[in-house]
Parts: sequence; structure tokens; C-alpha cells
Amino acid sequence: MNKTEHVEAVKRMETYILAHLREPIRLKELAEEAGYSPWYSAKIFKAHTGKAPFEYIRSIRMQFAAEVLRDEEIRVIDVAFDFLFSTHEGFTRAFFREFGIAPKEYALQQSASRVFLSKNRTHRYCRVWEERKMEYKQSHSKAIFVQVVQKKERKLLLKRGKEANHYFAYCEEVGCDIWGTLATIKEALGEPMGIWLPKKMRLPNTSEYVQGVEVPKNYLGPVPEGFDLIVLPPMEMMIFQGEPFKDEEFEDAIQDLWDVMNRYNPELVGYEWDGPDAMRFQLEPQGYRGYVEGKAVRRK
Repeated sequence: MNKTEHVEAVKRMETYILAHLREPIRLKELAEEAGYSPWYSAKIFKAHTGKAPFEYIRSIRMQFAAEVLRDEEIRVIDVAFDFLFSTHEGFTRAFFREFGIAPKEYALQQSASRVFLSKNRTHRYCRVWEERKMEYKQSHSKAIFVQVVQKKERKLLLKRGKEANHYFAYCEEVGCDIWGTLATIKEALGEPMGIWLPKKMRLPNTSEYVQGVEVPKNYLGPVPEGFDLIVLPPMEMMIFQGEPFKDEEFEDAIQDLWDVMNRYNPELVGYEWDGPDAMRFQLEPQGYRGYVEGKAVRRK
């Protein structure tokens, strides 16, 4: 894809953020401004700004909050609420992580003409926070729901790439609008999926990662130009589903589930992975239901 298009998309997201800084902002809305999928919009935003969208939003809100505290006689709690923090404590922690100083202490420095803080000090506090966050994650494990689903013979309507082995590479090669095309298939047995195909299902010089949707084995509907229709044999899929998450936490939600899948031993429930490159799929991350992935298994 054209890098200039990416830059313009990021600019549109930044403009939207500044215009709605004191309102709730969702990844869906940023994606609509960018003209790409939520995943891809977050990817290019981080590539061009160095920060994930909601990390960027928090940082910008902190900068504006610091200016308000500097220039106006106002209570810290009022600034916190104005910038969408639900508690004084949460705002204080966020401000301290950003600048290495408590907001009340900063507000007392009436003579300060601008925010001037040592980068080394800020980085040191950020590093301490990251360490504490890791300790918190390790001691507050999130629940992952696991079940095995029987899949009968069916077909897969899919669009292949060339070299892609994950979602973002696929979007670069094929584009981000395939999902929308797949969602129009009326006979679909479920929603569109991102799929890692085993070698036996790949064609020469085609990608491991594809996007597709399952249809009945007797499907006779249209096959869009450039798409393939292949038969999927009966199989059992082990489905992993994480807890619901907020938009800004979607990357963490995916990584948390991947960590579980990488450690999980299916032999504990009488299964094993269906080979070293077992078929695997992912559904679109939607916070209300948690992130979902599945991987083919077979009985031991």
C-alpha cells in the first residue's frame, strides 16, 4: 500500500482525536476516519507515531491536562473528570507516569511557563510502571474459556495472499476490504475468519495466512473473482475465548490469549494438536465477547 495513504490516514485519526479529546474515543471511530479495519488502523498509527492509538490519546490528554493545571486555577479532580478519568487516583497515577510528578505538586508550581521534565526521570518511572504492570498481570491471570467443537465436512471460500503469515502482512498484500466481501456471503456458516492454513491446504507460492468464510459442503453460490473454494474435511477444533475487553486493550487481549495457547497442553483433556502446522483461525476482536481463536486437534 502507498505510504502516503498511510500518512494521510494517520493524520485523519490525529485530527479526530484532537477534536474529541474530552469525549470517549473508540477504535471503531478511528478506523472509520482512517478508512481501514480497526486492526490495520492501529498498526499504521503506531508505525507512524511510535505509540498505539490509546497510548497516544492518554499522552495527549495528559499534555492538555498539564496546560490546564498550569494556566488555570482549578481543582485536580475537575481536570481529571474533564479528561475522562473516573477517579482522582487514576488521573494522578496517569499524570505521574507521563511526567514523573504528581498533578497537585505540578499545579502548585504557578510560575512554570511550560512542562519541563527530565526525559531520563520520566523514562525511569515508565520503566518502573512497566515492571509493576508485568507483576500485576502475572498475579491477576484472566480467565480463558476453552472448548472442543466438532466440525463436519464443509467448504471454505477464501482469498489467498502471497507470503503473508499474519493479519497485518495480509492487509499489506491483499488489502483490508476482503473481510467485508466475505461478510456478504448469505450462505455462510459463521462469520469471516483469519486462517493459518496447514501446508497441505496451500497452493505453491501462496500465503500461510488467508481470510475466508465457511459455507455448506453443497455450496453453489458465487465465488468472487480471485477467490478460491476448497473442501474442509471433518475436524475437531479447540476454541479459546478470552474475557471481554475495552477497545484500547485489544492488543493485550490478543497477546494474553496467545500466551495461554502457547502454554496449553491439550493432552490434559485427551487431545493433541493436529500436527505441527495445525489449521488455526481467529475471529475479529470484538470487546463485548473477548478475543477468539481456534486450533485443530485430534484425539490421542
